[in-house]
Amino acid sequence: MIKVGIILASTRPGRNGEAVARWVLENASQRTDAEYELVDLQSFNLPLLDEPLPPSFGQYTQSHTKTWSAKINSLDAFVFVTPEYNHSLPGALKNAIDFLYGEWNNKSAGFVSYGTAGGARAVESLRLIMAELQVADVRSQVLLSLFTDFKDFREFQPSPVHLPALNTMLDQVVAWGEALKEIRKVPVA
Repeated sequence: MIKVGIILASTRPGRNGEAVARWVLENASQRTDAEYELVDLQSFNLPLLDEPLPPSFGQYTQSHTKTWSAKINSLDAFVFVTPEYNHSLPGALKNAIDFLYGEWNNKSAGFVSYGTAGGARAVESLRLIMAELQVADVRSQVLLSLFTDFKDFREFQPSPVHLPALNTMLDQVVAWGEALKEIRKVPVA
């Protein structure tokens, strides 16, 4: 069974993302096709990228990088739960992604986003980044509106219409995650 990390991308105090990530985890945990766990960026306390060598070398000197590397390496697939900040992804998420390279390769990813435009532009930015990291991002996604899925822009109250989209996205993430796990078993020449 593959392991799927639900990555909570916001580190902002009072963040809306925590309720969204818990909703994803609660619904995903009812499934029997994978192991799901919450991976909260805030708990890793990553500074601005401070490794002297490019991450593609995999030669980390900082203990926080080694801890982050071990967590991402232990996962087969990801669901990024992200807000949209200034038409893109949060800086904390971009920074966390940039710390690593090989740990992301040949895995799958799906997206649950939120914002005034449903976080669509954050997801589009993430798709470009995932392509560079050799991550197979799936087509289905969940877009949550601050206007209709949050009471007073703060209290998460998702419309029931999002649950089928979440399950479709998870179906795709798991299918690709399983297929890519087999590819990762083959040594790279």
